[in-house]
Amino acid sequence: MIHNKIFKNKKILLGITGCIAAYKAAFLTREFVKLGAEVKIVMTPSAAEFISPLTLSTLSGNPVIINTFPASQKESTGLGTWHIDTALWADIMIVAPCTINTVAKIAHGFADSALTTLVTALRSPLLVAPAADVDMYLNKIAQKNIQSLKDFGINIIEAEEGELASGLTGKGRLADINKIIDSTALVLNGFSHDLENQNILITAGPTYEDIDPVRFIGNRSSGKMGYWLAKASYLRGANVTLISGPSSETIYPEIKLHTIRSAAEMEKTVKRNLKNNDVLIMSAAVADYTPAKREVNKIKKENKLQAIQLRETKDILASIDKKENFVVGFALETENGLVNAKKKLKNKNLDMIVLNVLKVNKSGFDSDTNKVIILHKSGDKKDFPLQSKFLVANNILTEIIKNK
Repeated sequence: MIHNKIFKNKKILLGITGCIAAYKAAFLTREFVKLGAEVKIVMTPSAAEFISPLTLSTLSGNPVIINTFPASQKESTGLGTWHIDTALWADIMIVAPCTINTVAKIAHGFADSALTTLVTALRSPLLVAPAADVDMYLNKIAQKNIQSLKDFGINIIEAEEGELASGLTGKGRLADINKIIDSTALVLNGFSHDLENQNILITAGPTYEDIDPVRFIGNRSSGKMGYWLAKASYLRGANVTLISGPSSETIYPEIKLHTIRSAAEMEKTVKRNLKNNDVLIMSAAVADYTPAKREVNKIKKENKLQAIQLRETKDILASIDKKENFVVGFALETENGLVNAKKKLKNKNLDMIVLNVLKVNKSGFDSDTNKVIILHKSGDKKDFPLQSKFLVANNILTEIIKNK
């Protein structure tokens, strides 16, 4: 799992409020625990109407907090300043799902439940994932309260569009569990919402160059690096367009996705979208060669094919106008990596290039980790250790921000 090292021994305070999406908190709790985190849960009383506290206590391995005070002092008098102790314990607090009622309370500083009391006592970062039916979510007052949370520096994981419990379709679904986990990892690593108003175009994956209807020339690129760049850019506030060759990776629904197959299709799609973007990150492994002729029918084995005539594909990075864009290229070399990367940086007039270091174990194609060296047009060089592609993506974005 890509986030294992990030979550190991982290202390997560998970808040759950009363809406139908509360059941998803069970899956979220399980995933955090699997990633090595310690989870404590605080629920509003209405949340307990949707999911059993016993279920969440079993999954988290900790007692669940529901009420600020015991039902009777005869039952317990040992609470003390539990809210302060619990708030100080947490490395991060996440409220998911968060009803628009609780959004309003947090936005206006209410501390009328155990959950909202903990929010006011919190010293660590807070993430809020609102969820509601479409008309409730898009209500002007609700949207104003969500914006207030953003203005206070609270991290908002916006609801997604889709089919809702009411049967209506629209914005209001709790964000996907994986997106909540990714957002949490982002904040735990100290990355911020620093790409607002930036439009970023990213290419990912391989290109497949068809020989005939059933065969092609390709490479081992999985698309993981480009997809993590797209997801990290979105989480940090950018408007993201992803152009992807064939890949089994998944993307957030808010990211504009163009799927292509060949180098020629990649070139056309990049040029069509370039003028609407500030940054271009060419992380795709675009084929250097393509068959000179694509056969209409499958080449039969008895024809004893001896050779395939190839021609060079168009060099996308060399052919585009880079005057108004910050352009980042990638280099993958099996020898003389730094020399060849510097040459590519200069010859293609790039602002920055990312050199994949393949000779390190678990680095490169089809891996969740990578080791890279970043070279800037200015001559600056940054050497990163082997780390998850999630962290590599974020470090690349940080280097772009610092040098753009």
